[in-house]
Amino acid sequence: MSTTVTAEQHLARSIQLATANVLNSGGPFGAVIVTQDGQSFDGVNRVTADNDPTAHAEVTAIRRACRELGTFDLSGAVLYTSCEPCPMCLASALWARIDRVVFAADRHDAASVGFDDAVFYEYFENQDRDSLMPVAKLELVDSLAPTPLEPFNTWNTLESRIDY
Repeated sequence: MSTTVTAEQHLARSIQLATANVLNSGGPFGAVIVTQDGQSFDGVNRVTADNDPTAHAEVTAIRRACRELGTFDLSGAVLYTSCEPCPMCLASALWARIDRVVFAADRHDAASVGFDDAVFYEYFENQDRDSLMPVAKLELVDSLAPTPLEPFNTWNTLESRIDY
């Protein structure tokens, strides 16, 4: 009898986690990260339960996997998630070096029940994004202010740094 867990089973687990999380004061999102060697790490959406807007299922799974594995690099891992990841979760997966993302429901399914991330996707595609949230560089003119490059210069000369 084989003990190999399939992609479909990991995806089904993410949906089961999401459903159970709804009954535990969480949002309807679940995620499973499976490493190259087969270890799996669950995450669920705890945004409202923890008052943490970054506590999306994908992010909580990434945090757990990294903490338990003792690394910030999840190269070779696959992220299975009950719903198409929002831009924050996609960026988090990129930063974690996850190889692939597989999802069940899409952003339109989520929007149909009030989880509409369209404005965030549009933000990155829109030339008029400042109307949603202005982001601008500010030049420091005070001669006593540190140069914006100071942290980078310090980082670059630090022999004990850990590149990422």
